[in-house]
Amino acid sequence: MELDPAPRRLPLRRLPASTWTRQEPTWRAAAPGVIDAALKRALARPSGNWFVLAASGEIRADRPFGRVVAGTEIVAWRGSDGTLHAAPGACPHLGAPLCRGAVAEGRLVCRWHGLSLDGGGFPGWEPFPAYDDGVLAWVRLDAAGGEEPLPGPVVPARPPHVSAVTAVESLAGRCTPEDVVANRLDPWHGSWFHPYSFVGLRVTETPSGADPDPDRIVVEVAFRVAGRWGVPVRTEFECPEPRTVVMRIIEGEGRGSVVETHASPLGVRDGVPRTAVIEATVAASDRPGFALARRAAPFVRPLMRAAARRLWRDDLAYAERRYLLRTTGRWPG
Repeated sequence: MELDPAPRRLPLRRLPASTWTRQEPTWRAAAPGVIDAALKRALARPSGNWFVLAASGEIRADRPFGRVVAGTEIVAWRGSDGTLHAAPGACPHLGAPLCRGAVAEGRLVCRWHGLSLDGGGFPGWEPFPAYDDGVLAWVRLDAAGGEEPLPGPVVPARPPHVSAVTAVESLAGRCTPEDVVANRLDPWHGSWFHPYSFVGLRVTETPSGADPDPDRIVVEVAFRVAGRWGVPVRTEFECPEPRTVVMRIIEGEGRGSVVETHASPLGVRDGVPRTAVIEATVAASDRPGFALARRAAPFVRPLMRAAARRLWRDDLAYAERRYLLRTTGRWPG
């Protein structure tokens, strides 16, 4: 699939007629050794014990937000100046759930007995380091991560927030972060497993050697819009840290736009680990018409989130199957 040497007035292109069964098989190229090596390198990178907690917009100034990450109950809220705070989710008085409390004048108030807390801590209750990158909220859990702490998370390069349209979607599955990352490091399944979204996918570059530079997978693909109409692009997949896979458009419409897939472990339920997939799409374009998309962002975001949700409903089912096969000794090879 050739990309246009110069941008068209419209990015849409009529794609070649094809059927699902007659597309080129990708199973030979999708070598387990290549995927496993990329996964191993990703898992070895430092995270500094930072975990994605939620979309930035989910944590508001008028109420607390609660989530369990890596088995740790967390409550998050914003101070009166908008600063993100994160802390243990149990009240230090008698253990009431602080996520069901309230936020008043930037302080977290427990509904059980009215204990008022701020980001400075309380005896037996020490807030966690938190970071808001404008798209996602992060929390540092040193006990859970077990690594050398970093002052901030490893945030991928993105288009400027003010000139982009951003959407974040979250789902959870019965698997580990490793299974999610491995799934994302297998782009070869795109046109076969997601024909409603991807057409003509072709992997043109894979990393080689023990420490490849650059450590990325390059893919040419068309994002299906409707029928035989799509937008062809060239993308790269890379892992800046062990629980994040970034797909970045490096050529074609929306150059520089990214889709970040973050896998945050939640905990164990009925003996099975659960992982949240928190996917952030940061879309940008140099086309003058993209300003209309930014103005229409409240209407565009639900569509972006729906597209991500549809893909991950399918992919999470496979990640769950991968976990099941791995842990029961039935994984191929």
